[in-house]
Amino acid sequence: MTERNALKIVVVTLFPELVEQALDFGVLGRAIERGVLEVETVSPRQYATDVHRTVDDRPYGGGPGMVMKAEPLRLALDEAARRAPRARRLLLAADGVPVTQRKVAELARAPELVLVAGRYEGVDERFVEACVDESLSVADVVLSGGELPALMVIDAVARLLPGTLGDAESAEQDSFTTGLLDWPHYTRPERWAGRAVPAVLLGGNHAEILRWRRKQSLGRTHERRPDLLRQRVLDREERVLLDEYLAEQDATRTVTGMQPLREGET
Repeated sequence: MTERNALKIVVVTLFPELVEQALDFGVLGRAIERGVLEVETVSPRQYATDVHRTVDDRPYGGGPGMVMKAEPLRLALDEAARRAPRARRLLLAADGVPVTQRKVAELARAPELVLVAGRYEGVDERFVEACVDESLSVADVVLSGGELPALMVIDAVARLLPGTLGDAESAEQDSFTTGLLDWPHYTRPERWAGRAVPAVLLGGNHAEILRWRRKQSLGRTHERRPDLLRQRVLDREERVLLDEYLAEQDATRTVTGMQPLREGET
């Protein structure tokens, strides 16, 4: 099997330092050091033609905020596309399609990516229509700009690149990879602040550990993200495990005097 080349990502941003400084740490730093990821930046401000390097202006029709101008963005994107000619051009924006683990896996298979970080009130829609392949949103919130979302996408994608993580199973077992949330994790000491590690994790029975983890994953998803479970057809074993989890939680709440949760409550 032929090894793939490094995934090249070019970020179009007004604040390249914000992106570049985050690349020295953790998973991203490791991926770059191991040669599986390359990240470069391009600033639209380089392509503004007036003396003040203006990249935004007031919106037509009135209203608050400023809008990023199309032409400096287009020229910056042209430079990004020159560096990464096979890239999909993605805009990070609040009105984009949600970034899911499935989408991240799709992006990780690409040879190159260009990420455009929006700013201010938004981006001139003509630039979006003419130059962008897809708009992405990392959450149902409004941020000051697309740099942090771009870094989130880069980090999530980097985790899936072969050679980034010391153990490939770490990515395979992450929340959302299987359509469920992750199970609880514990480490030493066995007791902390009066709380003990679940006995099943100390017994060494790997089949029981796997079963417990699956049960916890199903239960957490039911409590915290019932929308994910509604998208999934549970098989017989999963239904048994979820019923066990709910019964155990009800028994615990009965002992402690807590009210049982309804679906979607936490």
